[in-house]
Amino acid sequence: MSEKQIRIDLAASFRIFARLGMHEAVANHFSAAVSADGRRFLMNRKWQHFSTVRASDLILLDADDASSMEGGAVDPTAWAIHGQLHRRAPHIRVAMHLHPVCITTISTLADPDIVPIEQNTARYFNRVAVDSDFSGMADTEDEGARLVAMLGDKSRLMMGNHGVLITSGTIGEAFDDMYTLERACQILVQAYATQQPLKVLSPEVAEKTARDWENIRDFSLAHFEEMKRILDREEPDYAD
Repeated sequence: MSEKQIRIDLAASFRIFARLGMHEAVANHFSAAVSADGRRFLMNRKWQHFSTVRASDLILLDADDASSMEGGAVDPTAWAIHGQLHRRAPHIRVAMHLHPVCITTISTLADPDIVPIEQNTARYFNRVAVDSDFSGMADTEDEGARLVAMLGDKSRLMMGNHGVLITSGTIGEAFDDMYTLERACQILVQAYATQQPLKVLSPEVAEKTARDWENIRDFSLAHFEEMKRILDREEPDYAD
């Protein structure tokens, strides 16, 4: 995929999450690699509201060159996390960090496991790494490296008392994963709120459901393309 198309798709993801109310004021950040080695990547500017991001606004950074973020255009916490991700894990092409309300709510629990109680929650059965060592804002390269290590062989990191980090090979898949994870946590939060015993799926059924999700990559890509079509009609300037 060309850098131009990556810019357009990444800008679209910001606009869509703003529409869904999953942004955090003018914080949070997404990145997408544009080079084969993953080290050159695009990211949003510091303090720009998601609803205003255009393809041309995204900054091209080099994970091996800290000077590429000089001038104050990049949030130091974004550089700490995404710079280390793209330097240390070249298979990660896209990384999205958000503080969605329900995901973050689950992240504050003593047990932040996403219990499989239906097919959305089951998508994440044994597939989310958990970081329970929140120590403030992630604004150092050491902290970024620690988060990469915590991610391990998984593509999602529940950041305890903080939010979530989603990684993927494509922007469309990362978008749908973030959307569905928040929906799963909405369902789980509401189930907990009833104070009734949960009817938890068996490990066998949960695992089968998670694998079924992994076999419908085209579903995730189609979801993203459909959302982009809405933007094409209503907010076409995102692609500028």
